[in-house]
Amino acid sequence: MNAPPDRLIDFHSHWGTERGWKGSPYETAEDREALQGYFKWGMSFVSEEEQAVQFRRANVKAMLDFAFTHTMDAGALRDQHDYAFDYARRHPDVVLGNWIGIDPTQPAHVKELERCLSEGTGLVGLTVHSFTPAGTPDQPEWETCLNMCIEANRPVLVHVGMSATGAGTRGGMGITLEGCHPRYVDRIAAKHPDLNVIAARVAWPWQSEMIAVALHKANVWMELHGWSPRYFPDELKHEIGRRLRKKVFFGADYPMLTHERLVEEWREEGFSPDILDDVFSGNAETFLTSIGVQ
Repeated sequence: MNAPPDRLIDFHSHWGTERGWKGSPYETAEDREALQGYFKWGMSFVSEEEQAVQFRRANVKAMLDFAFTHTMDAGALRDQHDYAFDYARRHPDVVLGNWIGIDPTQPAHVKELERCLSEGTGLVGLTVHSFTPAGTPDQPEWETCLNMCIEANRPVLVHVGMSATGAGTRGGMGITLEGCHPRYVDRIAAKHPDLNVIAARVAWPWQSEMIAVALHKANVWMELHGWSPRYFPDELKHEIGRRLRKKVFFGADYPMLTHERLVEEWREEGFSPDILDDVFSGNAETFLTSIGVQ
């Protein structure tokens, strides 16, 4: 195993603890088998301390995403966020912050986002999944939340490309992929030029469209969690070293994919050390400085 980078900033991972998967749809054996088949991960959990040790060993500082909190009642949602903020306070060397996932059709959820933006530990941003009741981020139900992020100078993470949630199950857990098209990143970035939008995941099968949006909008960035670099579309690999060099952040999708594996596979793709430095931490540090986060 190669040495970890001097610094690795991961803009999207999940929790390795069982508490971090509270509310997930993977409750049946069939659903867990599908997840295992897709990611080769059997939902084996670690303790909070073990998770911190794993992050520390990889020299990583991560943004964490519960992913399924939008299904919770307001009380459970607040408890889950307090759990995350307490963890961030105890492990500031490995936790950059948390993505907050809510159902914007519920006023109590919107109020909870407001609390998190003002009181949360570390960097707090809004994560948008098109499969929430509000639908795609260009829908009016999201408008208040987007404006709150602008006012707080905090980013919005919008998932694009094929979703792993529901992959391999009959009906895909009712999720349609059209809601993950980059057109929705384009629409909210155009309507809100003061909003910082990060497109999450590789955007396949709409990679060309995502590249165009990132090149066209100065307030759009990309993080590439959930994929081994060896499977990136060729045009994405080509642009990472060229026009997208300053717009791409590292993302892992821990615990399904380990930081050590992804770092090694990024290095195997032949990118120069300078480009890898930008992807692993340089671009993220520039972005974080621009929004006042050290």
